[in-house]
Amino acid sequence: MTQQTDSRRDHRPSALSLASSGVPVLPLRAGKVPFGNCPACAKNACGGRPNMKVPGPCACPRPCHGWAAATTEPGVIGSLAWARAWREAAGVAYHPGGAGVTVVDLDNAEAIAWARATLPATRTVPTTRGEHWIYRGAMPSANAVRSGVDVKSLMAYARWLGPGVGAMAVLPDTVRALTVTEPSSARRAPQTLSVPLGGQRETCPHRTPTYLDRGIAMAEQRITGAREAVHATVYRTFLAVLSTHGRCGCLTEAHTARLFTAAQAKGETARHCMDAWTNALTTLGLSHV
Repeated sequence: MTQQTDSRRDHRPSALSLASSGVPVLPLRAGKVPFGNCPACAKNACGGRPNMKVPGPCACPRPCHGWAAATTEPGVIGSLAWARAWREAAGVAYHPGGAGVTVVDLDNAEAIAWARATLPATRTVPTTRGEHWIYRGAMPSANAVRSGVDVKSLMAYARWLGPGVGAMAVLPDTVRALTVTEPSSARRAPQTLSVPLGGQRETCPHRTPTYLDRGIAMAEQRITGAREAVHATVYRTFLAVLSTHGRCGCLTEAHTARLFTAAQAKGETARHCMDAWTNALTTLGLSHV
């Protein structure tokens, strides 16, 4: 069930209910934007850092500083200082990272299809244009990690649209990998291609080879479909593949070669492919293999 956007509605009861369960909340204006800084805090006069990414030592009682205004304090939410904001509010927003969760914001049907094929099932909430997939665990936020997909967690806000349906799963490495950018100075990697993870001893979670083959095919498509930031796309794709299939020994030289071939077809060199693969292994703690 989605939240109404009628600005005449009193959203404080919903906000107080969320706050009582440990979810930091703030009022949201029409257009899904937070309330701006009050005159005393204009241009970060209160000490807030540029772009209000982190609030400064500000004692302003009003709902300033975007996501950083989110609170679980009922005395603040129901205070006179916040009364006008609630009267003008079109909805309730919350700070996912402050609640210990991550929202994967899927903005269209294509993004939803990608999530259903790639990510583990979790709690979902319908939105105006797509869905929010909510995972247990916090991480850095990032916009446009792929077409139609934003990640909202730490230092971000999301609109509250209801509790959603389904059991909340633990935040997977596949989502964490979406916001990781490749190190700018990649170290020289070996120029020979070997079976990368065959020595792992963990139990294989894949019931059939089809699951792995489908994952590799999707990774090839993601690389092939990249229209910009090809370097970053290749690295993120390698990271996603390794985070899902890298600990059970299923990946073979043939699988890796398919990924490298797709990357080189987009103009990447063999050297860059090896460096990106090595960096992904290092990020996931698999570089000893």
